[in-house]
Amino acid sequence: MTIGEVSKKYDITTDTLRYYERIGLIPPVPRKKNGIRDYDETACGWVSFVKCMRSAGVQIEALIEYVALMQTNSGLERRKKILIEQRTRLQKQAEHLKSTIERLDYKINHYDELFAGG
Repeated sequence: MTIGEVSKKYDITTDTLRYYERIGLIPPVPRKKNGIRDYDETACGWVSFVKCMRSAGVQIEALIEYVALMQTNSGLERRKKILIEQRTRLQKQAEHLKSTIERLDYKINHYDELFAGG
C-alpha cells in the first residue's frame, strides 16, 4: 500500500506516518525500487498498533523503546515491563476518569432534581 492509502485506512496524515517512522515509533517501512514506501501487512500492523496505543495515551518514548527492542528481537523482559508500566498508567487514568464521570453524574442528577422540583 502507498503512504496515501495507509493514511486513509488508518486516518493518520502522511506527515504523521513519516514522523512515526523517522523517530522510530514504527520500524522502517519497506520501499519499492524507486524509493516509495510500500506498506506491507507487517508495516500496517505496526501503524495500527501505534495508533491504538497513542490514542489511549501511551507514551511515545515507551513505544519507541518497545519498537527498538522488537527490531533487535531482544529484551523480552523489558518489552513486557514496558507494556505493564503503560497498562498501569492507563488503569490509573481510567480510574480517574471514572471518578470524574461519577462526579459529573452527581451534578447532572442534582440539576435534574432542581428542574423536577421547580
